[in-house]
Amino acid sequence: MSLLVVGTVAFDEIETSLGKTGRILGGAGTYVGLSASHLISDIRMSAVVGGDFPQKYLNLFAGRGLDIQGIDVIPDQKTFYWSGRYHDNMNQRDTLATELNVLAGFDPVLPEEYRDSRFLMLGNLTPSIQRKVIEQMNERPKLICMDTMNFWMDTAWKDLLDVVSMVDILAVNEEEARQLSGKHSLVQAARKIQTMGPPCVIVKRGEHGALLFYEDQKFYAPAMPLDDVVDPTGAGDSFAGGFMGYLCKHDDISFESMKNALIFGAALASFSVEKFGTERLLEITDEDIQERLVDFVKLVSFSL
Repeated sequence: MSLLVVGTVAFDEIETSLGKTGRILGGAGTYVGLSASHLISDIRMSAVVGGDFPQKYLNLFAGRGLDIQGIDVIPDQKTFYWSGRYHDNMNQRDTLATELNVLAGFDPVLPEEYRDSRFLMLGNLTPSIQRKVIEQMNERPKLICMDTMNFWMDTAWKDLLDVVSMVDILAVNEEEARQLSGKHSLVQAARKIQTMGPPCVIVKRGEHGALLFYEDQKFYAPAMPLDDVVDPTGAGDSFAGGFMGYLCKHDDISFESMKNALIFGAALASFSVEKFGTERLLEITDEDIQERLVDFVKLVSFSL
């Protein structure tokens, strides 16, 4: 099965109490694609970068099995750049700089080969772009998952609701779920969002794991307790990559499959935060992932 990932490929510059990076590889599309590559090989990438984007990173993607013909390179412009500083608790961060650069004019035109993808992951982008991607598909994918953020709720409410009504899964954090629904209880928030279109809602809760609401069923995946969290920047997108990679690999979108996918997503996210940027995602092996999954089983197993 094929997975189409539409999202940012970017430069990040990150500062935490444990260190500071220069410009490193980042972006939602990057984390989703690299995370999913641990599960599947047919991953198509749609993104835009500038002429300053190193060829070595494109080679890295290709070497991980990502199809990069959908990554547009604009030679005379610069790549999207974000810089941030995390507080000591790693739950809060201050944005130091955001330079949209090529992203300001991103208007994806999917290669013909991408338009029959069976699974679609829409990263956090302008709702009008997310909708345009859906409308370019030859037929509706088997599963469409969408990420979004508060900014679009404040600035593009109608467009956002239009796209939400077209997807199967909406993945948001607690604050976003509450703003979108107008409900404080996450259970009530998920129910309200389901009335907007998607039968499935994932609420990402950072160090407190993730909640899956599938029609009238619920499931909780914990976050793995770690000795050190070095960089949480890519956690949510690594989670999405693991989640979608699992569903795509097994071609099964039942509730039971989504429960397993949620754990795989949590496992990949737990690796992502252990080092800066994509470093940890690039070095882990299948054996590492299996050991982490066993740790998750031990974390939640009990008998009565």
